[in-house]
Amino acid sequence: MKFSQTTIVAIAAGTLAAGGAFVWSAMAEEASTLPPPSANVQTAIFAGGCFWCTEADFDKLSGVVSTVSGYTGGTVDDPTYRQVTRGGTGHYEAVEVSYDPAKVSYEELVDYYFRTIDPTDPDGQFCDKGASYRTAVFVDDAEERGVVEAEIKEIEDAGTLPAPVVTKVLDEQTFWPAEDYHQNYYRTTPVKYRFYRNSCGRDARLEDLWGDAAMRLPDSAG
Repeated sequence: MKFSQTTIVAIAAGTLAAGGAFVWSAMAEEASTLPPPSANVQTAIFAGGCFWCTEADFDKLSGVVSTVSGYTGGTVDDPTYRQVTRGGTGHYEAVEVSYDPAKVSYEELVDYYFRTIDPTDPDGQFCDKGASYRTAVFVDDAEERGVVEAEIKEIEDAGTLPAPVVTKVLDEQTFWPAEDYHQNYYRTTPVKYRFYRNSCGRDARLEDLWGDAAMRLPDSAG
């Protein structure tokens, strides 16, 4: 028995009863009102220290379709969290951001990213120190590299930070998704997440560095 795409969605949301009639659930009504996904979703990869926090920050932006915590920039295939945090693999904790460029531009993502990190710290981020917690933007082409380098120049020309920007601009490499329990950690384990973020001093440091511009949402964000 073959089903159309609409029927498959209906089955997922409701129940197929005898005679082919559907018993609809509340999920079915909600699914019918969801907007279709954009056909022009693009991705960008940012390393901003703890990927729990980077993921949570980017999920606040209108136009961001999804975020995935993972590892990139290293020499070991399919690394584990233990391998990466122990050191020696060369990987960064990073987040792959899927976004709709009709709603939020790459330039806006980059501008926002820098205001969610301490780009002057060469040793890690906030309370997390070590190679895997360093900051970097992984670019796909010369155009993206130009955007990031222009942002860095603008920040340094402004002279508001206490030290030079040390965030690296690196060519994209294979992105390895992290273990399932790391995904959406701020949602699945909110109490532990909030305790970690507060005790690590992330937001306090961001406010010291950036003031009102810390984690500034672009104009297109909701």
